[in-house]
Amino acid sequence: MQTIARREFFGLMKSAGALGISRALFPSWFPRVALRADKSAPPGDILVVVFQRGGMDGLNAVVPYGDGALYYDRRPTLAIPAPNGGDNAALDLDGHFGLHPALRPLKEIYDAGQLAVIHAAGSPDETRSHFAAMELMERGAQGVGGVGWINRHLQTTAWQNESPFRAVGMGTLIQGSLQGPIPAFALQSIAEFHLKGRENQLATIQHTLSNLYSIQAPGDDVDRQAAQVFATMDTMSQLAGQGYTPAHGAVYPETSFGMGLLQIAQLIKAEIGVEVACVDIGGWDTHELQGGAQGEMANVLADFAKGLGAFNTDLGERMRDITVVTMSEFGRRVEQNASDGTDHGHANAMFVFGGGVNGGIHTDWPTLEEHRLDNGDLALTTDYRDVLSEIISARLLNPALDQIFPNYTPTLRGIVRAR
Repeated sequence: MQTIARREFFGLMKSAGALGISRALFPSWFPRVALRADKSAPPGDILVVVFQRGGMDGLNAVVPYGDGALYYDRRPTLAIPAPNGGDNAALDLDGHFGLHPALRPLKEIYDAGQLAVIHAAGSPDETRSHFAAMELMERGAQGVGGVGWINRHLQTTAWQNESPFRAVGMGTLIQGSLQGPIPAFALQSIAEFHLKGRENQLATIQHTLSNLYSIQAPGDDVDRQAAQVFATMDTMSQLAGQGYTPAHGAVYPETSFGMGLLQIAQLIKAEIGVEVACVDIGGWDTHELQGGAQGEMANVLADFAKGLGAFNTDLGERMRDITVVTMSEFGRRVEQNASDGTDHGHANAMFVFGGGVNGGIHTDWPTLEEHRLDNGDLALTTDYRDVLSEIISARLLNPALDQIFPNYTPTLRGIVRAR
């Protein structure tokens, strides 16, 4: 490695599809740095995308208690009681819908007028395959290869952003929505980024990199990009060394989801050019022993809501320039199954919150009447691309919706306000 030509090394890195540290040349534990050299900062909101992997039961997350027996008779052991002030009852939203009691932190955002609940939403594709459904939602269209909708958004913006932190995916793998020609930054942990736990090998690798590049006074594109690699590593080391204390008494759950949101908040506050951040939360595939107000799903909902509630509290006034959207690949069937769970369904519920959100219930509710169901599932009346398109155009200030969601004409529903 110490004798490889500098430009040959750079070429190998570029061949991987992103400028950074190639797995072919470095150990798998070495951090992957993805850079894009551009020239100006974005004018729109920062977008945070939460993907609930596994298929959330939207009918128990956002309870249509106003449908009465159409809901309760189909879920004799799983249904959430109508709002009555009890700890296990739904939290009333508008006289027809209520939040699962574990979502109380989101109710506080709703009451402040900054949470939109979009029910009977999702992908029009009727697959019941987790992989196929997630793949389609991550891409946002058929026939676009391995390019995600967020990556197409970043490609088509009128501005460019030189920060290597322009697009961040929390976790060991880049989310499908981020994949494509615009490199994204995969971050599992700020604290562990700078080769923590491998200090014995750090000095050797850094010395080798320094020998490959002349970074004191970068004179060409290779050298400038090399300098960015080191600058990125330095930035992450500084963030890790500073530590982080959430503001306004916010307390994140000590889970992978909670810690992912905490680190996104830290990156946003550091003002290092984050435009989009993605984080996942699993545990939604509740075929057995799902539970109602208490149980397996309630525990995941609590993690979800506590994390988002802490993020909202922590960012405070900064939320006026942040939009958070949540989605899941599909919902669950209306009737519970014989294992006290729910099987794969169709339409679901999405949440959007931030300073530019028109809070409230946004739905063309199909009801749970038998003739309105989609083969036993909640019928879909809002395409998830309608929700994303409105956020992208009104809050992220990118009008290129025909390129982001090709062959689709969105219906804008007034979920967010224009900046």
